[in-house]
Amino acid sequence: MGKKKKRDIGTCELCEREEVEITVHHLTPKEMGGTFLPTANLCIPCHKQIHAIYTNEELAIRLNTVLLLKDDPKIASFIKWIQKQPSSKIPLTRKSNERKQKR
Repeated sequence: MGKKKKRDIGTCELCEREEVEITVHHLTPKEMGGTFLPTANLCIPCHKQIHAIYTNEELAIRLNTVLLLKDDPKIASFIKWIQKQPSSKIPLTRKSNERKQKR
């Protein structure tokens, strides 16, 4: 069996919760040319929620900074909710109906 990857603990740049498990989010998705472009450190729930709500095209074209993401109404209510949750909480994530229809 392979080694278990050590997870980084830090502050989420989107919800600003502290001492959460951090993942690297490519602000412009890699498949859209973002391999060497800026990234953000996000907690797992925020990272999953972004990809459940938005297409890679949307992320690349109009939501490619943390500030643009924070200002988008689709994720704002999630951010407000997750900020009240303990750092250990990893909620279930479902794709939005709008996102499902775009596939």
